[in-house]
Amino acid sequence: MDIAIGCDEAAFTLKETIRDFLEAEGHAITDYGTYDGAPVLYPDIAVTVAEAIKAGTHERGILLCGTGIGVAISANKVHGIRAAQTHDTYSAERAMKSNNAQIITLGARVIGPELAKTIVKAYLSSQFSGGPSAEKISRIAYYEERLPV
Repeated sequence: MDIAIGCDEAAFTLKETIRDFLEAEGHAITDYGTYDGAPVLYPDIAVTVAEAIKAGTHERGILLCGTGIGVAISANKVHGIRAAQTHDTYSAERAMKSNNAQIITLGARVIGPELAKTIVKAYLSSQFSGGPSAEKISRIAYYEERLPV
């Protein structure tokens, strides 16, 4: 799978761990930074990843910051993107199965590296199930189109 990944300085170490894990699993990874522990504005990275996902450059995305909240809020500003904050395998699976989320977010100050790996694996091994959820996703898209930008 072709995956975009990005983070802020608070999550740099965890991003490196996840990137290495994904590469070892055989995924193609594009790293949108940050590339060291220097402070960055996470909205810039989150929006860049979200725009690349929207453009079809990557199949899915993973964003990380201290809590996973800021990058989720930022990525969700991109029209058509659904980024879901996940801190356990159930929410990661549901992000895809029920919400067809193109991006998950993780908090480096909330979860450790081994849990992060299992969350990412759960997300990537899940597929959108459609069914009753399809109507809900359509309604989200309806409001996204209807409400002013």
